[in-house]
Amino acid sequence: MPPGAYQIDHNGMLTFLQRALADRIDVQAIEWLDAKRTQISETKRPSGFFMAFSAVPRFVGKADLPWSSEELERAETLRKNWTPQHWSSDQVARALLLLSLPVEDRELYLKTLNQLFQAADVAELVALYQSLPLMAYPEQHVLRAAEGIRSNMTTVFDAVALHNPFPSEQFEEGAWNQIILKAIFIGSPLHPIIGLDRRANPGLARMLRDYAHERWAAGRTVTPEIWRLIGPHADAPILEDLSKTLADAEPQQQESAALALSQCPLPQASELLETQPDLRSAIHAGSLTWETFNKRWLTEQAP
Repeated sequence: MPPGAYQIDHNGMLTFLQRALADRIDVQAIEWLDAKRTQISETKRPSGFFMAFSAVPRFVGKADLPWSSEELERAETLRKNWTPQHWSSDQVARALLLLSLPVEDRELYLKTLNQLFQAADVAELVALYQSLPLMAYPEQHVLRAAEGIRSNMTTVFDAVALHNPFPSEQFEEGAWNQIILKAIFIGSPLHPIIGLDRRANPGLARMLRDYAHERWAAGRTVTPEIWRLIGPHADAPILEDLSKTLADAEPQQQESAALALSQCPLPQASELLETQPDLRSAIHAGSLTWETFNKRWLTEQAP
């Protein structure tokens, strides 16, 4: 069972997002947003909220925001494992509107959100799914998040799966494994998935091994990221696959296999890694890690 969602500092989050926008959009847009937030927080009628949520891009724009390292550190203190580094101005403004909704009436709050999800366009859905970690009653949004994972729109899937702590906190193992498999099938990168290492499990390792064998049988390659999730749970047959990958002509495949072997507790894994002394030394020296691997080979894939 995955752990429950982390609590957030509601007022601190409001202040953080307000300041992030105030430094980057014009005064008239801030005044409009503040007025709408006040209206939303003081009335129980959702019609004004729906209209404001839809109108955000007209008043606030859709510019990418240049988040500073200090801001991203502050975000982590306000909400563990949460980062807005890929959020644009309209997405931040919509999160502020969501945070302005009164939460005391649980039934009304959830009903309002459900209506919004049902009527939202693609851009609005992206903002909603990105904001899942900031919403009240997180356990009530699990089925909605699962709908986003099943979406045939890659942008919607990515909004749930990437840079978002909600799935790793709330999804059961089966649903979590489906996120990983779908990300691979549609070509989304794995490394921006929060909780990737913590939620790795033997069942997923077996699924990914089957996937690798299907690809190889069809004469196709596999993304080297899968070995990150397989290595900690490798058994003897998987070690044979890692040995094959370690001998691959592509350096990214070799490096991923070496990193996976370094994660495997079996003594045979250490013996295999010894056959590649340069890679073994780089791992022991800390110059080859999954982070450096991602930066070298996978940065261009990340949304």
